[in-house]
Amino acid sequence: MNNSGAQDVDAVVIGAGQAGLSAAYHLRRAGLVPDRDFVVLDHAPRPGGAWQFRWPSLTYGKVHGMHSLPGMELTGADADRPSSEVIGAYFTAYEERFGLRVHRPVEVRAVREAGGGRLAVETSEGVWSARALINATGTWDRPFWPRYPGQETFWGRQLHTADYPGPEEFAGQRVVVVGGGASGTQHLMEIAEVAAETTWVTRRPPVFREGPFDEDAGRTAVAMVEERVRRGLPPLSVVSVTGLPLTDAVRHARETGVLEREPMFDRITPTGVAWDDGRTVEADVILWATGFRAAIDHLAPLRLREPGGGIRVEGTRAVRDERVHLVGYGPSASTIGANRAGRAAVREIKRLLEREPEPEREPALV
Repeated sequence: MNNSGAQDVDAVVIGAGQAGLSAAYHLRRAGLVPDRDFVVLDHAPRPGGAWQFRWPSLTYGKVHGMHSLPGMELTGADADRPSSEVIGAYFTAYEERFGLRVHRPVEVRAVREAGGGRLAVETSEGVWSARALINATGTWDRPFWPRYPGQETFWGRQLHTADYPGPEEFAGQRVVVVGGGASGTQHLMEIAEVAAETTWVTRRPPVFREGPFDEDAGRTAVAMVEERVRRGLPPLSVVSVTGLPLTDAVRHARETGVLEREPMFDRITPTGVAWDDGRTVEADVILWATGFRAAIDHLAPLRLREPGGGIRVEGTRAVRDERVHLVGYGPSASTIGANRAGRAAVREIKRLLEREPEPEREPALV
């Protein structure tokens, strides 16, 4: 602890999902000791990252490509068990095996310039002073709610994927599902089995992907996301540029009309949604499967954002501050990408730590 009352470490990892645990593992392999040289802070009540908040009907068998963490394979998982339980138990065992000593629940309120080449990480358990920061906060805490005229007048229920409880609560109801991603189609196919009526609306026509998603296709998708991040634009998810896999369940839903898409409505009425051409749909529920945004507001005092609204990143390093690395952001938002990003970030941080500390900087104006 230094004279300001902050606890000194070489590095702070914010977030203990896939990306954060990968980074912590590689920090240990690089010779850094948890709670002495680095600390992992997580706001969630228990291990499991964002997976612990997933709806019960999302079983492990429905998960699209969960890649094992480095150093410990995920094997023998029951495909019919909720993914929240499978991955929560896996992350728990992982943290214990490698002694990562994750601090939770801890809210990170702000990261600021501390002078002397260090960063001040202000949290609900006090201030940490660090020479490097790995931000692995993901997107789950920032659900995106679009705004449409009349939204506040709707008499029914509106909820987001982040609050989706499973299909049972929609039995006998008329449901409008908004969003053309994987979550939207999964919600829709489940709800259609119990609802009185479902309507699917998307801003763009959905793209269904035939055949396997091979390595070349993966590289192309990642490159598209990476290009936006390099330009300082808010990242798209990797999934958003890959298209929807055309599984047997999806084919059946298309054949039976469940996945018959309507263009985005123009306004919301007290009893449903309406288009300017005069069409209307009555609804009891509007479910917004409209995605998430990066949870990075706590980095605002460092002024890392570009005019385009995103943080420009080279590899995992923030271009405006070499001490800050973002993993699970943009091109590393997939599970395998998060693992690779954790390793890459630690490699650069080791080089940073081996250098002499920089001269003191002026704190950024808030």
